[in-house]
Amino acid sequence: MIVPINIYSDDVLRQQALPLEGVDKEVEELLGNMFETMYSAPGIGLAAPQVGRSLRLLVLDISCMREYANVKPMVVINPEIVAVKGYRSMEEGCLSLPGLQGDVVRPSSISLNYRDEHFEGQNAEFSGLLARVLQHEIDHLDGRLFVDRLQKKERRKVQKELDALASGRFIASYPVVLPVKVNKA
Repeated sequence: MIVPINIYSDDVLRQQALPLEGVDKEVEELLGNMFETMYSAPGIGLAAPQVGRSLRLLVLDISCMREYANVKPMVVINPEIVAVKGYRSMEEGCLSLPGLQGDVVRPSSISLNYRDEHFEGQNAEFSGLLARVLQHEIDHLDGRLFVDRLQKKERRKVQKELDALASGRFIASYPVVLPVKVNKA
């Protein structure tokens, strides 16, 4: 089932996501919904907070790109980056920030401890686009967005777009959840 994606300034996107204790039917259903939502948007990665669930869980699939056609879709649970190497700037976008892009500097390769869809422990090295997408999605699990990593000058350039997103003035080609602001008395 395609589920709506939470948009910039929604509180769930700024929370530290909770670790999973295992994979049950509910998590399996969430994973299926996340893949379906990601493919439909379309996107190449999606973290649970982006669909309103504050859990350390993400899905990704970069096989739509010719040079990554052999890379299988991934489920990553409770990820922990344990080593990084090299740095590279590359343009990023995000389904929670429709229409917004910016150049982000990230490590070009990472070593990652995580659990897979069977909750089996894994350790692997990732580089290139796969490393970038993993880091981008892990940022979501830590309450960060790619715009938080922009250089100050770049951030100033996109501030009007961020303000428009926060106030609901944007167009998305996929279902979204608009943030609700709670007035504190």
